[in-house]
Amino acid sequence: MSDRFAAASPSGTDLERRLREAGAEELLALVTGHLAAFDPSLVRQVARNPHCPPEVLDLLAGEERLVAFYEVRRDLALHPRTSEVAALRFVPGLYWRDLMELGLDTRVHPRVRRAADQYLLARLPQMALGERTALARRAGPGILGQLRHDPNPGVMTALFDNPRLTEDILAPVAHQAATPGPVLAAIAADRRWGARSGLRAALARNPNTPLAVALRLLPLLPKPELRALSRDLRVSETVRRRARVLLGEAEGG
Repeated sequence: MSDRFAAASPSGTDLERRLREAGAEELLALVTGHLAAFDPSLVRQVARNPHCPPEVLDLLAGEERLVAFYEVRRDLALHPRTSEVAALRFVPGLYWRDLMELGLDTRVHPRVRRAADQYLLARLPQMALGERTALARRAGPGILGQLRHDPNPGVMTALFDNPRLTEDILAPVAHQAATPGPVLAAIAADRRWGARSGLRAALARNPNTPLAVALRLLPLLPKPELRALSRDLRVSETVRRRARVLLGEAEGG
């Protein structure tokens, strides 16, 4: 190891700067030479260094004194150059927000991302409504596939703000008869998703869709969908009758 890097004993502020800016070789020498003085703030400087090599991260991950701090485990788990073995070791203890960020980071090893999603999914039943709502706005597709079944319409409304939400993810919710009426009404009321023809038809057919919502959707459906609805015994007689009326008006016009 280069003695020219380890010879100097920089002050705390200077050490932080050098840890952020050093090249890979110098950084390894600095960490090795000053490891006994390291605390979470110095680990954070190392993690911010764009030249940080995997050897340095493995060295830090092996220091039990350091990984006793949550922020160190988090910074190492989230770093794309941390070895897969070390990152997987820290994933189970991460808070839900950090699990979400880890699952979204495409720079991280796929196995680590999948593990983050799995642990986050396992925690969903214990998460408070506010936490699930916040998660719904940013989560990736793997988490959205579970959150879409949340019975609270506030969670569904938050899903609408998620840029990763697709019609393929949302369609099963509109089709399933077990979906609560307020959730179906929230989909119908959304300016983006309520305008999708496939979702409109599914909502109009769903027996759990509130009657006023279903009746409002009927004039927006094409004739083939109205014909199918007029004969669908799963929906109320009121909906079937209104579909027949609209069909008569459309065909008579």
